[in-house]
Amino acid sequence: MKIAYVINSLEGGGAALPVPAVTSVLRDTGAEVRLYALSRRDGRALPAIEAARLPWTVHPGGKGDHLRAALWLDRQLRAFGPDLIWTSLTQATIIGQLIGFRMRVPVVSWQHNAFLKPTNRRLLRLTRKLSTLWLADSESVAALSMERLGIPAARLLVWPLFQADPAAPQGPAWQPGQVFRLGSLGRLHPNKGYDVLIDALAILRAEGFTPPVAFTIEIAGEGAERSALESAVAAKAPGQVRLVGFAAEPRQFLATLHAYAQPSRAEGLCIAAHEAMQAGLPALVSRTGEMPGSVRNGDTGRVVEPGDPVSLAAALRATLAEPGSAKAMGDRARARILDRYSAQRFRAAGEAVTARLAAHYL
Repeated sequence: MKIAYVINSLEGGGAALPVPAVTSVLRDTGAEVRLYALSRRDGRALPAIEAARLPWTVHPGGKGDHLRAALWLDRQLRAFGPDLIWTSLTQATIIGQLIGFRMRVPVVSWQHNAFLKPTNRRLLRLTRKLSTLWLADSESVAALSMERLGIPAARLLVWPLFQADPAAPQGPAWQPGQVFRLGSLGRLHPNKGYDVLIDALAILRAEGFTPPVAFTIEIAGEGAERSALESAVAAKAPGQVRLVGFAAEPRQFLATLHAYAQPSRAEGLCIAAHEAMQAGLPALVSRTGEMPGSVRNGDTGRVVEPGDPVSLAAALRATLAEPGSAKAMGDRARARILDRYSAQRFRAAGEAVTARLAAHYL
């Protein structure tokens, strides 16, 4: 079977991140897989893709070059002659659906986050029947996809897009006298809720809360919100938050922390939060996407309401008041993630997808 795997871009931290693991399962079934990206963007996903020896090609245009990207992909796929088109994210999905319809080739489409822009949601509702099978990266996204996109349960499978690695480095236990390091990984985008984190710190400052330990919060990521966040930090939480830029080695960054925060307004699975738990960190997460299903409140981390700085301030207060308890919570988080997202479960979910395709659609 020849599979054309189509993604929006080669941007680091986006939908390209799990591609090597997904395509490994597909290739192990005997499929020939080629990756097509509609734009390069920052290209930070390329090292992992090349390390997986996955053939790839990228359209030379930019992010908004939809028509030229569609014409380019049409030429590429007609030359390749795929038996199946596999798509991820809205632009790649809609273009892939239309090409699949013209070529009479079945299309499989990922849903990573059903909290879509209104225009994208309307478009995907209109084109949902053009995808033979839909895949959700988590149970929470599956439920939202059925509700908001109108995808019937019979044409939707769940393949959780995180494969735990027992060899991943772990964060250290905090020791008395050390600075308590809390961090986060993510784009500097409103959906990630970093403004809410800064407002939560301002609440603690206004209350006169004095933790028994010096602490710092480091946010690793880049994005259009950097300037606004820098201004907010200077005004509301001076000296407490550092924007450290893109983390080329996210596992190494996580291994320097004592706890993790993901105050997002909207998420799907959220790979970063799961990687943090894999690193043995207690996670402070918002109640969105799959995160509240993975984090047991008060046991492996703390769950707060999205967009609510008061709720997040309470979780920060509890974490900073007892820094010595972070390691035990993090160890429980790691054990939970290694079991729930084991390599065996990841592969079994992928093989169930390929078996369904082979039996019904190919």
